[in-house]
Amino acid sequence: MRKPVVVVADPLDPETLKELHLCEVRTCDGRDPAALHAALRDADALLIRSGTRVDEGALAAAPRLRVVARAGVGLDNVDVAAATRHGVLVANAPLSNVLSVAELTIGLILSLMRNVLPAGSALRAGRWERALYQGAELAGSTVGIIGLGHVGTLVARRLAAFEVEVVAHDPYVAESHARSVGARLAGLDDLMGCSDVVTVHLPKNPATTGLVGERELALAKRSMLLVNTARGGIVDESALAVALKEQRLAGAALDVFDIEPAVGNPLLEFPNVLATPHLGASTDEAQGRAGREAVAAVLRVLAGERPAHAVNATALGRDPSGSRTRTV
Repeated sequence: MRKPVVVVADPLDPETLKELHLCEVRTCDGRDPAALHAALRDADALLIRSGTRVDEGALAAAPRLRVVARAGVGLDNVDVAAATRHGVLVANAPLSNVLSVAELTIGLILSLMRNVLPAGSALRAGRWERALYQGAELAGSTVGIIGLGHVGTLVARRLAAFEVEVVAHDPYVAESHARSVGARLAGLDDLMGCSDVVTVHLPKNPATTGLVGERELALAKRSMLLVNTARGGIVDESALAVALKEQRLAGAALDVFDIEPAVGNPLLEFPNVLATPHLGASTDEAQGRAGREAVAAVLRVLAGERPAHAVNATALGRDPSGSRTRTV
């Protein structure tokens, strides 16, 4: 009897992959399209992280493919529409890294407010510049959260301990939910104008790309700090660079960039920009959860069941075994 073929195109924890012991597991470098296409010729399932791009070409090379499971949240590297056309389910692990991202966000806010990076760099260079890097307390400030989903909610709850006023913008969230986490809902313009810190927690899609741009940044206080641990491109990087150059913002902390790797990005030249290489999900705990959820999704599809987080099951209008259903 033929074993289902599962292609692992990005590194995953070997312990997690042991759950696939009833499958034939193959690995490849998903960053190499030729290698990926060759590996997918008779694959039933594909496991990826962020390094592999699943596009029309990859899907066309995989006539047996039933599921693409992303060990992580974002699906920027998966053409979900093309997968749907090919009848391939796409699943992700949307809750695997939310705690890690929320904790990093709080750390970046505090690091910005207390000038941790420049002060530490000066000290390593032999300069004791205590007065130069006097910072500010987070307590008593107003923090604007753009996007009050899973991560934004966790950030709001953690900010409560710092005795701040939380203002949130999210047209899809009820006022009752905002109140439950100590936040006041507001329009984006209001939030940008009143906040001392603005932190972004939205998925990237056509509606959110460039959401924080030249007009929105022009509303900000000169003392405002901007944090983005969501997705590159939600904040217009060109507009941000101009605002920083003209000193219309006090600084920014960026974990994500429009183009990654962001080596050579002009924003890195600003001393008041704290930059990290997309570390939001980079904890042992988050990576373990993401891998386990992705493997679980593959196993459910191979067993003819719907995975917990199938993003296009309704669009396909079919169950994972391939038979038509009235509802999914």
